[in-house]
Amino acid sequence: MDSLTLIRDFALGNGDIQPDKIVPEAVLADIGIDSLMLLELLFEFEETSGIALPKDLPHPTTVQDLVDQLDKLRAQTPSTTA
Repeated sequence: MDSLTLIRDFALGNGDIQPDKIVPEAVLADIGIDSLMLLELLFEFEETSGIALPKDLPHPTTVQDLVDQLDKLRAQTPSTTA
């Protein structure tokens, strides 16, 4: 699952945020993703991806910032598929 889809699915299931509002340029706070929801989303990412988040992860402002962070974490983590 790509990062944007993960964010859209999580927001819809946990905050009644319509998926069409989850666009790269959207400011997270403006679309209803507050700091608590962001933490829950990050925990969901950890659980579904098996990737541990670093303690110094910068606070994203926009959906694109968050997508970039999640994609970067995926790229830095070696694949465990054999």
